[in-house]
Amino acid sequence: MNKARFPAILFIAAVVIAVDRCSKIWFLDHFQFGETRRVISGLYVTLVHNTGAAFGLFQNNNRALLILSYGILLLLLYGARGLWERGGTWAFWGVAFILGGAVGNMVDRHLYGHVIDFIDLRVWPVFNLADSAISVGAFCTALGLLRHSKKSSG
Repeated sequence: MNKARFPAILFIAAVVIAVDRCSKIWFLDHFQFGETRRVISGLYVTLVHNTGAAFGLFQNNNRALLILSYGILLLLLYGARGLWERGGTWAFWGVAFILGGAVGNMVDRHLYGHVIDFIDLRVWPVFNLADSAISVGAFCTALGLLRHSKKSSG
């Protein structure tokens, strides 16, 4: 793969960021903090502020989380080309989704000092679209690397 794919990754990441921002702005405009509404069985919307990282880790430590987020973002940008070259199309999409999700949550930390979460499955901590993008991206990247390693070994 060539360097021309990097702008495509940035474009996909920008779309993820835009969708994430729009969803958060909509929920902030239409819900009160802590308000819950049932969408369908097993799916609720609950507006919460997450001052920590995934699963509520590192609560109330925004500065440290921002520094950690920037470090991870720089490492991902540095390693992005190698990841998508080794993992093919799956890893290409994965890196784009991870970048978009990571930046989406970083924007929240800068604007509000916490992350806006609203997707509530009741069996999992409340999360948002950026979190989903990071999870899907990690899965795609791992799948791409695994598929590529199997092709290389036999």
